[in-house]
Order: sequence, then C-alpha cells, then structure tokens
Amino acid sequence: MRYLTSGRILVIAFAASLCCVNGDVLVLRASQTAPRGAAATAPKLTFAFELRATVAMPTELGQVATGRRRIIDITGGTVEGPGFKGKVRPGGADWQIVRADGFTELDTRYTIETDKGQLIYVQNPGMRHAPPDVMKKLLAGEAVDPALVYFRTQPKFETSAPELQWITRAIFVGVGERYPSEVVIRFYRVE
Repeated sequence: MRYLTSGRILVIAFAASLCCVNGDVLVLRASQTAPRGAAATAPKLTFAFELRATVAMPTELGQVATGRRRIIDITGGTVEGPGFKGKVRPGGADWQIVRADGFTELDTRYTIETDKGQLIYVQNPGMRHAPPDVMKKLLAGEAVDPALVYFRTQPKFETSAPELQWITRAIFVGVGERYPSEVVIRFYRVE
C-alpha cells in the first residue's frame, strides 16, 4: 500500500471538493482489491435455543392508520437450549399490525428468567405471512400447518449476566410457529 504525502492529500481533497461542487461524484479506488469472482463465505446458522410462549386471546384494537392493531399478551412459557434453560415471565406482549392482505408486522417484547435467576430482556420484531386462506385461519385462532407460514424474527437480547453476554454480541434469527394458544420460536445464531 502506498502512502500519500500531506501535499498530495491536499490536492486530492481540493479536486474532490471541486467535483462535488458541480454535482459530479469522485470515486477513489484502492490499489488492492479482492479478486473478481471471489465470494465471501456465506454465514452458517447455529441453533441457540427454543422458546415456547403461552399466549392469551388477542385484544383487537381495530383499524388504525397503518392497519389492524392487535395485542397478544404473553402469559408464560419455557426456554431451553445448550446455553441455558429457563422460563418466559408473564407480562410481555406482541403488538401487531395486520395489513389488509394479512401480512403481519410483529413487535414482541418479553423477559426470560433462566433457571439460575438471570434475566434477559428480549425485543423481537418480525413478520408473518402466508396465502390469504391460511392467514385468515391463523388470524382467527385456528390451527394451521406451520410449513405454510413464513414467520421470521430478528431478536435483540439484553442481560447483565456475565456468562450470557454471548447473546448480546451476536446476530440471531428466529423461526416461528403459531398455534392457537402457543408460539414456538427456534433461535439461531448467525456465525
């Protein structure tokens, strides 16, 4: 890699400012680039834990500016994986917006308590959609085949427990299944 002297930097900065004044864009390329056709390795997913949350019947707020607002209270549940075991504490909820075509925006927040008494705050936004007939049944509280529903989440975790910091320092993907009184989500760490 070659280094520029301060005089060259000043000339480049001046030329860049002139190009930007008249609306042109200046593109500088590094002398060393990745070879063409070289692909980064695709990330792999590693199973982290499974959550089974029991849920109450939806509270229907009705039509709001962005869609139909529903709130589904979380009443409890369990969590189990190779890193920890625990329970879902009552008191969380999923604040959903259901669009006219059934596409559902999820905004779920709850607390996990491990079997050692450690607390984990979970903010778990996501989406759920399926063919219209399947979504109609799902939103009515009927059982549907989970394989017919795209249900994914992007969780973020907060905890003060030192041995659980690994969940705060990685990206996770949740793959969910909705049943009449339970939600099952399997969380995978993106490696």
